[in-house]
Amino acid sequence: MQAGQHPRPPVAPGGYEYQLHLPPGAARADEDGGPRWPLMIFLHGSGERGSDIARVKVHGPPRIAERDPAFPFILVSPQLPAGEDWDLARLDALLDHALATLPVDPARIYLTGLSRGGHATWRWAAAEPGRFAAIAPVAGRGDPASACALTDIPTWAFHGDRDDVVTPEGSFAMARAIRACGGRSSRLTIYPDLGHNAWDPAYDDPALYLWLLSHRIEGGAR
Repeated sequence: MQAGQHPRPPVAPGGYEYQLHLPPGAARADEDGGPRWPLMIFLHGSGERGSDIARVKVHGPPRIAERDPAFPFILVSPQLPAGEDWDLARLDALLDHALATLPVDPARIYLTGLSRGGHATWRWAAAEPGRFAAIAPVAGRGDPASACALTDIPTWAFHGDRDDVVTPEGSFAMARAIRACGGRSSRLTIYPDLGHNAWDPAYDDPALYLWLLSHRIEGGAR
């Protein structure tokens, strides 16, 4: 490699390049028979699409993990090419790749995303409800018709009450629909006097990470 060049980011079999954060000790877990680690998958919003993988670290968990190497999750943060939307088949391939190559605890897989990534968090969890121990969509809109698939997944959604990009009704409708289907593990936080950027307060709150880690898939996949 020539001076000034940077290594290419890893690429999952489905084609998404991704940022990878490994907590201290996780890189050696396979070598020394160490513990399995919780996995967080983070899906960014429209503004971080493109071919500069560093943009993925502008918001959310990748930014936090960069400034705190002890962030207690294996964190996989894929990047969308410009103009594209999240493809669930490619995301499934990414998760399969992470499970095959990283010391992941399959009972502690968590999904979160903001804006466009929040939409995809709702969609992916509804399509594959057995894969995730808990989800946290931020400033995202779901499809209430899919809500009954989410009744067994602990869900904590976040939205600003003045969001005029993705109106907060996108989260309210999902919370109502999940509860109407009998789901009892759905939470919704609405930030007063806040626009689209619900991700800064959501991801800066340690309570979110403690809440995620409090959930696991009992007995393996649902």
